Amino acid sequence: MAASFNDIVLFIIMVSVISLGILFDAIGTAGITAKEATFHSMSSAKVKGAKEALTLIKSGSKISSICNDVIGDVCGIVSGGLGAVLAISLSTKFNINNTIISVVLSAFISSFTVGGKAIMKNIAMKKADQIIHTVGKIKHLLRIK
Repeated sequence: MAASFNDIVLFIIMVSVISLGILFDAIGTAGITAKEATFHSMSSAKVKGAKEALTLIKSGSKISSICNDVIGDVCGIVSGGLGAVLAISLSTKFNINNTIISVVLSAFISSFTVGGKAIMKNIAMKKADQIIHTVGKIKHLLRIK
């Protein structure tokens, strides 16, 4: 018996939620690491997204708190809940002890989350200006103040 389409979709959603948490953690880290001077010169040269990037940097602690703490924590809770639902579904379908599947999925979720955030924090610190400029360009494109 194979995993159902719903289980595969649930797994993809779970991985997407974890990835979203990792992405926002990187944005939050970049927000407090990026250099304001870089974007002042870009802003005076009318580079798209530079002005928006400056607003992100100037409110770096708020951005970090929202991205790292709020969104990161919500993604962690949601991915854990999705993992629990997936564990119950798989244990029922394959007649495997729910505890075993739960532990395996919990290990996957935690290792992917912690490992991904560790790798992305390192990247975010090295490429903070590029990350914040990309977010600034997205804000500019969506006309978010």
